[in-house]
Amino acid sequence: MTSRGTRLAAVRAAMREAGLDALILRPSPDHRFLGGAPFPGGYLVVTAEAVAETDDPGGLVPPGARRVGVDPEMRVRELFALAVEAELVPASSVLAPLRLRKEPAEIEAIGRAVAAAEGVLAQAGELAWFGATERAMAHRLRALLLESGCEEVAALRVAAGEHTARPAHVPGERVINPGDALAVSVCGRWGGYCAEVARVFAVAEPPEDFEAMYSVVLAAHRAGLAALRPAVPAGELARAVGEVIDGSGYGRFAAAHVGRGVGLGHDEGPRPEEDTVLAPGMTFCLEPAIYVPDLFGARVADVVACTDDGPVLLGASPHTLHVLDR
Repeated sequence: MTSRGTRLAAVRAAMREAGLDALILRPSPDHRFLGGAPFPGGYLVVTAEAVAETDDPGGLVPPGARRVGVDPEMRVRELFALAVEAELVPASSVLAPLRLRKEPAEIEAIGRAVAAAEGVLAQAGELAWFGATERAMAHRLRALLLESGCEEVAALRVAAGEHTARPAHVPGERVINPGDALAVSVCGRWGGYCAEVARVFAVAEPPEDFEAMYSVVLAAHRAGLAALRPAVPAGELARAVGEVIDGSGYGRFAAAHVGRGVGLGHDEGPRPEEDTVLAPGMTFCLEPAIYVPDLFGARVADVVACTDDGPVLLGASPHTLHVLDR
């Protein structure tokens, strides 16, 4: 993996180009990118002359600094506490472009997170779902993910029946019953890097018309995967996915987003709406979905690496609709 010194040199060059006199990062993906402590600790301050972790970041900003890049995850009270007389701008303007292309060791870590998530989903088929609540099953899956060796559960979703049509659903007390569609997604962190995998199940038997809708989601996933190649604008993925779903008649029920980049953060660049040109080393969570209000929804998510030879799925979990028998 690129040394910290090499990364810092690239960051300082970008800071000079952007006219930034310092960067102040709280514990966050950007903080981790530059070698800061992976979990809550001091702030990381980068200037043209030094880099240091401190509890008093404002004190390390050079006198007379005119523009300072601050971590986008900083809270309002943290910003006020800096007490620096400088223009504050998002540090992501400098760091996000540098984080887009992953090195082989970074992709390996993302692949380990994918493997852990897929392992949990494989075990999901052996669990007893009938009569359990969404929340109880989410707790079971969370425990399995941590047992796999992941250092953190970045996100986890269990939605049953009509709740599968809610993109931001939080697992609750709904009881899972035969005839329900079931949406499960798992996102863990391994070696600092995140990866999400989402799959769809049916409890005892699929709801009426569910399999036809799900087949459209899979066709959209294949179209998006085929479009994920170097020198292609990321927006082409959205176009390819949208064409399939629109052509099926489900267009008005399509998810607003078809995916996003993953790495040290579970939601980062490249993003299709930004039209970033894809390049080898970029890692993308492809996640086409259809949500039919009050009935059901389906979302399939996989992490894909863009390589010189095209897209490479970092996992091997099948997309077959698995029918749970208990």
